[in-house]
Amino acid sequence: MENLLVIEETQDTPKIVFDKNKGIFEISGRSLPENAIKFYTPVLKWLEDYIVAPNPTTCFEFKLDYFNSASTKKIFEIITILGKLTPSNSSVVIKWYYSKDDELIKTKGTEMQEMFEIPFEVRTY
Repeated sequence: MENLLVIEETQDTPKIVFDKNKGIFEISGRSLPENAIKFYTPVLKWLEDYIVAPNPTTCFEFKLDYFNSASTKKIFEIITILGKLTPSNSSVVIKWYYSKDDELIKTKGTEMQEMFEIPFEVRTY
C-alpha cells in the first residue's frame, strides 16, 4: 500500500490528505463531485488497504464546508470502513469540524455521530 494519498481540492471536490507516516487523515473543503463514485473510489480503496495494517492511533478529521447527498453516502462508507478498526489493532477517533455559524454541517455531524459506535467529536473551528 502507498503510505500517502493526496488529492488536491477543486471547486467541486474536497482536499484529501491521508499520510500514514505523519498520522494525518483529513478531508476538507466542498464535496459535490459530478461523479461521487469515481471521485471516492481511490479514497475508499486506500482506506481498505490502510485498515489491514493501521497506525496504533487513527485520528480522522472531516472539515467540510458543504457536501451533497452523493457525498453523504461516501462519507458514510468512509466511516463504516474506519469502524472496522478495533481497539486491538488501532484506536480510532473521528473529529467532525464545522464553522460556528453552520448549523447544517453541525447537524450532519451529529447525525453521523449517532449512527456509529466510534469515538466521534463534533466541534467548531
